[in-house]
Amino acid sequence: MQRHTITLAALLLLLAACTNSTPPAVPDATAAQLAHVEPLSWWTGMKCPLQLLVNGEGISSCDVSIAGGRGVKVEAVHKAESPNYLFVDISVSPNAEPGTYWLVFDNGSESFRYAYEIAAREDGSAQRSSFTTADLVYLIMPDRFANGDPTNDDTPDTAEKADRSREGGRHGGDIQGIIDHLDYIADLGATAIWCTPLLLDDDSRGSYHGYACADYYKIDPRFGDNELYREFVDQAHQRGIKVIMDIVTNHSGTRTHWWADDLPFNDWIHQWPEYTGSNGCFSTEMDPNASARDLAGMDSGWFTGGMADMNLDNPYLLQYFKQWAIWWIEWSGLDGFRVDTYPYNEKVPMSEWCKAVTDEYPNFNIVGECWTGSVPQLAYWQKDNPNKDGFNSNLPSIMDFPLRDAATSVFSERGGRPRTLYNAFANDFAYQDLSNMLIFPGNHDTDRAGDIAGKNPERFKAMMTLFATARGIPQILYGDEMMFTSSDLRQGHGGLRVDFPGGWEGDEFDLFTEEGRLAADTDFDGSAIEKGMRQDVYDYCRTLFRWRKDADVIHNGRTLHFLPEGSGYGYFRYDDDEAVFVFINVSSENETKVPWSNYAEFTGGLGEGVNVITGEPAVVSDATVVPPLGTLVIEYKR
Repeated sequence: MQRHTITLAALLLLLAACTNSTPPAVPDATAAQLAHVEPLSWWTGMKCPLQLLVNGEGISSCDVSIAGGRGVKVEAVHKAESPNYLFVDISVSPNAEPGTYWLVFDNGSESFRYAYEIAAREDGSAQRSSFTTADLVYLIMPDRFANGDPTNDDTPDTAEKADRSREGGRHGGDIQGIIDHLDYIADLGATAIWCTPLLLDDDSRGSYHGYACADYYKIDPRFGDNELYREFVDQAHQRGIKVIMDIVTNHSGTRTHWWADDLPFNDWIHQWPEYTGSNGCFSTEMDPNASARDLAGMDSGWFTGGMADMNLDNPYLLQYFKQWAIWWIEWSGLDGFRVDTYPYNEKVPMSEWCKAVTDEYPNFNIVGECWTGSVPQLAYWQKDNPNKDGFNSNLPSIMDFPLRDAATSVFSERGGRPRTLYNAFANDFAYQDLSNMLIFPGNHDTDRAGDIAGKNPERFKAMMTLFATARGIPQILYGDEMMFTSSDLRQGHGGLRVDFPGGWEGDEFDLFTEEGRLAADTDFDGSAIEKGMRQDVYDYCRTLFRWRKDADVIHNGRTLHFLPEGSGYGYFRYDDDEAVFVFINVSSENETKVPWSNYAEFTGGLGEGVNVITGEPAVVSDATVVPPLGTLVIEYKR
């Protein structure tokens, strides 16, 4: 805690307070004295308490006071185990004056100051909207999307250099490349963008993925900078596109984060006598019979040796992450979070983290990656699920891996049974909030949807039809709109995270343009494809996505489905005013008839509808034939 001796700095502080905003007459802090003060700034009118992490050589010997406007004061100062940290509780009253304040540090022999901004909060910030079932999420791996600024491919202060010849290397894509193609994304019908992490990852290899954070408040300079990120969010909003930030609370760069060699507390990360990886067994978190050993192995073991496992049971770290999340929302104008490796975190602190974010922003959506094919184990992680152990995650949205597993089985090259899809949706009874399920045919960690479909355009279209019309929030991976496939599956993630052709100067084809899509005749593995295939798949997906954008019956309607007969799966999305009939023939060999009379409990009075893909009038009957891998999406007024 602070000492209560009267020093020269204290007298200067009193003088500064009397003159409102006059800076204290002490020197500015040097980089050696103050290396980090986080969060970088704050706002008036926030619910979340403000606790500054202050890092500098020997800073723990200092008293801390604050000068500037009115309504802001130091409440308490906490020392860490390392002498190079302080945690400073700052009280910001409801009527505090926005402006520049001055943190004054005094170690008894010298004093120095640091300017800290307390800004006015934007009107309506707390009530901001977020991503919902009305959105289609476009997932981008920035390093592989488009290189809008070749001058930042390599920077003197980062280790790994760009090398497009290496599947697992950095390729040079950046934030400017995304900004340059926002019109393309908007025209496609996507209304939200999820970028894999853009914060600094300074590992010497594989840093392009961004999941080994080296600075939680700094955009990787090879992607741009903080101001460019804020511009990206603003430019996206101008086009009606929301922005979802991918964040990682479970781990940071083992050797590269700025605190790696000098942790505030020994338990800032999980420490083991020797390296211990997580057992990755999510079931321990809800298993009433689980041992303490196995529970500890799940959430305290490391995800990988290259990423230190954070200990959210440390209250200072938990508060740090709460403020970090809120800072990025408020500062850049974010619309949502995706949380990586969610169940690997300590579950109770993460529940507190989610609540802190949603208390600040009641409409804000957070989706957690809970990678399991078990329906009840996935349902456990969603907010307000009636768990027998009483646990409430406060996590609004979960990623529907069981549905993806079912679709992967049905739409794979070897084919599957349509009843697999029926059974997947029959499990909807287990979920607390179907509207907050993120549904997807694939993402940056899975096989690409085009690979699953065996490069068959019709099979691929059938799969995309399912995800565009099912309950939940659909997400596609960049390039899915043209059935991108992997370059070399033997290369793992590096092979599936292909560059978007046209995103780099000198690319043979520019698939951001119709001309390029029509001309493309080579797949990512070098094999030949039919000219015009990319445009054909793109046209189908674009038509479907743009229609979905305004289809409230898909966003908010109920589902009625029927047991498949033969190779066809049929279902209705409906509300009081509209209905959409979807029929998918999963067979690659046989046509099938629609068993329309079997749907009589619902179809009475539907009459003529409109084919969503062709725009033409459509009447469905028992005589309607659907070709192999064919689909019907028919819209009706009720």
